[in-house]
Amino acid sequence: MKVLLLCVVLGLLYAGHGEAQLLLKPFSGEWKTHYIAASNKDKITENGPFHIYVRHVEFHANDTVDIDFYVKLDGECVKKQVTGEKEKTLVYHIAYAGQNKVKILRLSLDTIIGSIHNVDEDGKETELVGILGKSDQISNRDYEKFKKETRDRGILEENIVNFTDNDDCPAE
Repeated sequence: MKVLLLCVVLGLLYAGHGEAQLLLKPFSGEWKTHYIAASNKDKITENGPFHIYVRHVEFHANDTVDIDFYVKLDGECVKKQVTGEKEKTLVYHIAYAGQNKVKILRLSLDTIIGSIHNVDEDGKETELVGILGKSDQISNRDYEKFKKETRDRGILEENIVNFTDNDDCPAE
């Protein structure tokens, strides 16, 4: 399994524009939000635009990625779907709650750690880091990597929200 992951990473480094996107295809599938941290915690608390429960990520050969998720508004799960357009390898632009630059920071068969630079409709900027997992649990090692990414972006540890504790949105 580690050899497969190494091949994918090396392929991403050396592949051409469209080919690199095809190498992400094995990472398409069902994912779950575990933690999100934000420089503005209001963005990730209930009724915030990034209080999201990811359910599916699909990488396409045409340099786009689709993300299916739920947002919790007034206690109700509202289904959403966004499409990101590739800017460069592992970096996507997504229009949602403003404009977002989404970077995949760490990628494995079990977890995705990503960052988002959000500029909302009022021009306010927010840094976010999230970790998605394939299963109901993530390893302590992956959680520590996530926390390091939050610290590297100046996000306080008290601005980390655990999404697994209150995920009652449909599983899909």
